Amino acid sequence: MAATVLTEDAAKKAKISLVEEGKGDRAVHQLMTTYRANRRSGSANTKTRGEVSATGKKPFRQKGTGRARAGGNASPIQRGGGVVFGPRPRDYSKKMPKGMRRLAFRRALSARIAEEDVVVVDSFAVADGKTKSFVKELASVTEEGPVLIIGDKFDEATYFAARNYQDALLTTAAEVNAEQILYFGKIVITKGALESLAQRTAK
Repeated sequence: MAATVLTEDAAKKAKISLVEEGKGDRAVHQLMTTYRANRRSGSANTKTRGEVSATGKKPFRQKGTGRARAGGNASPIQRGGGVVFGPRPRDYSKKMPKGMRRLAFRRALSARIAEEDVVVVDSFAVADGKTKSFVKELASVTEEGPVLIIGDKFDEATYFAARNYQDALLTTAAEVNAEQILYFGKIVITKGALESLAQRTAK
């Protein structure tokens, strides 16, 4: 399978809007922070003294023991008592304006194209649905990994062949995000996906 490096000139001819170096870096950082924050479950939880299951009986008499007075076993200073200012369930999710998301995506793609990490192929498909055939097909395109393969669409056999191969990910041009573009060592794009990417990067 013939693969050609997607240069900046070739990207411009494909009407992919590029971002010059230094512009949009802040947006990329904020978008990566947003992705990570949105994946946090925020389910950490501790019980206060009012939620701990404990008896309301005084652990010992008020006077005469020489110890500090105590009204119950749920106190934070008691073993098994409640927690003071502990974590509670919360929402860590963040939001970003669409314009900033688009700028971050364009900047990430522009950086990978400038580094010559993006190659273009006519198509990518594995008819027999076998992982061995998928690895062979991928090796004919690039020996580097991990690899992100972006297409306009893929058939079920190709998805089936790729599901057990950890060093590659199939995604469509409509679904790929900036984090995936920055993570993978090599990016393979089919010609059919260039038009969709051009629409996504349009100013």
